Amino acid sequence: MKIKEIMGNVSDFFNENVAPVHKITSVEVREEEGWRVIVEVVEEKEYMKKYAKDEMLGTYEALLDKDKEVTSFKRLEVRYRSAIGQEM
Repeated sequence: MKIKEIMGNVSDFFNENVAPVHKITSVEVREEEGWRVIVEVVEEKEYMKKYAKDEMLGTYEALLDKDKEVTSFKRLEVRYRSAIGQEM
């Protein structure tokens, strides 16, 4: 149940502050520190549709504390949705 709660907290945070979550690709426990989650979001969806371009996906890392609250996030990469993702 913890992972489901972690994923929900991260989705809520991104939906409110960044962009709607497209996919959560990784959830890891970090010893004594909390959690690390990798999230993909669709970047600038309307702009890309307007110009008939492939959607851009942003890959983000989110860190959560022991209370399962997001404490930081950063974008790791941006790529076309059709591009093959790199292993992190």
